[in-house]
Amino acid sequence: MNYYSLNHNSPKTSFKNAVISGIAPDRGLYFPEKITPLSSDFFKNIESYTHHEIAFEVIKQFVGDEIPEEKLKEIISETIFFDFPLVKIDENSASLELFHGPTMAFKDVGAKFMAKCLEFFNQHNEEELTVLVATSGDTGGAVANGFLGTKGVNVVILYPSGKVSDIQEKQLTTLGQNITALEVDGVFDDCQEMVKTAFLDSEITRKLTSANSINIARWLPQMFYFFYAYKELKRLKKDLIFSVPSGNFGNICAGIVAQKLGLPIKHFIAATNINDTVPNYLIDGTYQPKPSKATISNAMDVGNPSNFIRIQELYQNDFETLKSNFSSYSFTDDETRETLKKIYSNSGYIADPHGAVGYLGLKKRGLNSSEFGVFLETAHPVKFLDVVEETLSVKVEIPAQIQQIMDKEKVATKIKSYQELKDYLSK
Repeated sequence: MNYYSLNHNSPKTSFKNAVISGIAPDRGLYFPEKITPLSSDFFKNIESYTHHEIAFEVIKQFVGDEIPEEKLKEIISETIFFDFPLVKIDENSASLELFHGPTMAFKDVGAKFMAKCLEFFNQHNEEELTVLVATSGDTGGAVANGFLGTKGVNVVILYPSGKVSDIQEKQLTTLGQNITALEVDGVFDDCQEMVKTAFLDSEITRKLTSANSINIARWLPQMFYFFYAYKELKRLKKDLIFSVPSGNFGNICAGIVAQKLGLPIKHFIAATNINDTVPNYLIDGTYQPKPSKATISNAMDVGNPSNFIRIQELYQNDFETLKSNFSSYSFTDDETRETLKKIYSNSGYIADPHGAVGYLGLKKRGLNSSEFGVFLETAHPVKFLDVVEETLSVKVEIPAQIQQIMDKEKVATKIKSYQELKDYLSK
C-alpha cells in the first residue's frame, strides 16, 4: 500500500515511511492510494469473528507487507484488550462507549496501535525518534500512556494552558520517563500549528513524527469500533446512523473509511460544539477556519480541523455527494448541559459533554422507524468531573485508572512561541 500527500507535491511513500514521517514534506496529510472493499462473506459472517480478527481484516490492506502478519496480529492484541459496549439510551439509539481503555478515552486505540508500529519500525535503529503531538484534551493522555517506556521513542506533548480538564492535565503531565509536557500559552490551534511548523523546520536535528490523528497509524485504527458496533447491531436489520462528536475530525473520517470498505452505514453526523467551521461549510461550500473557542467539550475545541481534507478526498471533493452522506450540526454549552440532564432523567445514563453533543446530533437530524442511531461516547464522564457533577447533581465514581494519578505532581514546561518549542527540540 502506498500513500500520497493531499497537497500532491510530494512523492508517494510506504506505510512505514508515512508513519515515521507523520506528515508529507509538502505539509500535506498522507492518504491511502486505494481502499479495497472487504468481501461480502466477511460482513455476512461478522458475528463469528473476534474483535482481534475483525481488526486484522480491516487494517491489513493499509499496512501491506511492511509488518509481518503474525507481528501485526500481536500489535492488535496489545491494542484491543478492553470492551466497546453499546448501551441503549432510548428506543432507537444507543451510546457506543469507547472509554474502557487505560486513559478512558477513545484515543487509546490509535495511540497504542501507533506506538507498537513505531516500536517495530524503530527496533534496529540507534537514532531516537521524537513523537511531537498537540492535544485539545484526550490525545495527550492517550499518547503518553500508549508510548510510555517505548524504546527509542521520546514523546513531547503540547497542550493549551487552562483549556484541558484537571484530570486530562494530570494524565499527560505526571508520567515522566520518556514523556515531556509543554504547556502552551494559547489555544489548541496554536499547539497544532507549532507541531506542523516543526516538521518542516530543517534546522531541527531531531527526527520527528506526529501522534495526532494526522498520522495514519493513529487515524486508521479508529475504524475498528465502527465494525464492532455493526457486529452487535446487525441483528436489528435497521439502517445505521452514526453521530460522532468531532473536533479534528479524525474519528468520523475513520468511520467513513470503514464505510468505503463496505460497512453498511447509511449516514454520518459530525456533531460539534460552537467551533462550527464544518457546519458552516455545509451551508454554502465555503471553508473558513477560525480561532477556536473554549467550551465544556474541550476535546472538540478546534477551529481548523486537520482531517476534514481527508473527508473531502473520500467524497472525491464533490460537495453535493458529501452533503448527501454527511451532516454536521453545532451546539452550545447550554444545549449540551440540558442534554446531559435529559439523558440522565430519561434513562439514568451519565454521559460526558462530548457524548451529549453526539446525542444532540442524532436528535437534530431525526431518525425514522427503519433507522437506528449510535452516538460515540468518547470519554468517561469522570474526565469532566466538575461539569458533569454540577450539571446533574450526582457524584461520579472515580475509576481505578484515574485514582492512581490524582495525587501525582504535575510536571510541565511553559512556552509561548514556536521559537521556544524549537529551542527545546534543538537541545
